[in-house]
Amino acid sequence: MTATDDLVVRRGEAPLLLSMPHVGTDIPDDIAAGLVSPWLARKDADWWIEALYGFAAAFDATIVRARVSRTVIDVNRDPAGVSLYPGQATTGLCPLETFDGEPLYQPGRAPDAAEIDRRRRQHFAPYHAALTAEIGRLRAEHPAIVLYDCHAIRSEIPRLFDGQLPVFNLGTNGGAAAAPALRAALIDALAASGQTYVADGRFKGGYITRHYGRPAEGVEAVQMEIAMRGYLDEPEGAVSPANWPVAFEAERAAATAAVLRRLIERCLDHAHRRAMG
Repeated sequence: MTATDDLVVRRGEAPLLLSMPHVGTDIPDDIAAGLVSPWLARKDADWWIEALYGFAAAFDATIVRARVSRTVIDVNRDPAGVSLYPGQATTGLCPLETFDGEPLYQPGRAPDAAEIDRRRRQHFAPYHAALTAEIGRLRAEHPAIVLYDCHAIRSEIPRLFDGQLPVFNLGTNGGAAAAPALRAALIDALAASGQTYVADGRFKGGYITRHYGRPAEGVEAVQMEIAMRGYLDEPEGAVSPANWPVAFEAERAAATAAVLRRLIERCLDHAHRRAMG
């Protein structure tokens, strides 16, 4: 395992790469000084995802995990600043507000173009250099691999989506980032779970899924966005520093982790099948 200020890499030999771009909570002091509050800056982290996927190492998966907060820079956004969801509310490369629309920066302290470029070079580039390197290493060993991008979000965020999000939200960029056989295998596993799910609904996959998913070149990519009620005791109504984030509860998360394990097994089975031709 290797680690830097920005990320941690666990290298495995299986044809599977897990990306965890939004689990980080580290914020450099110079950036923190301009924020409204540390709590707001960390509010939308993908809390406890690394614990939820704690079983992945047993499959000898490679795992790339961010340490820096998405408030510093979102490594799952287009580095050119192009919106992933035109016409819909979302957050950008260097977010200026939370998912709920609260300002992240004090007046006059939002990052300008030069600061965004600095963050892109200092924090965005290393994460993608690691993904590119691990994809290259695994592809040298396997005819096909699966890049599985791990995410989670609160179940109800009216600014982003209506009502309550399904527990499991599979994204394949409308089928462009993964072969039909893999997409179908994952949907079949979700349908058998007995929990709510959708494929390519509100969340079709971020920059990582869209950029690296190239089935014809032996790299298939999927995103799994989990509604946090699937593994956390989410507070009712608005969250605050008094009630968020809540602690990870392994017992509550067990059923969801079991479904995720089956999804990982389907990804590996698909990669092995592709290797056999």
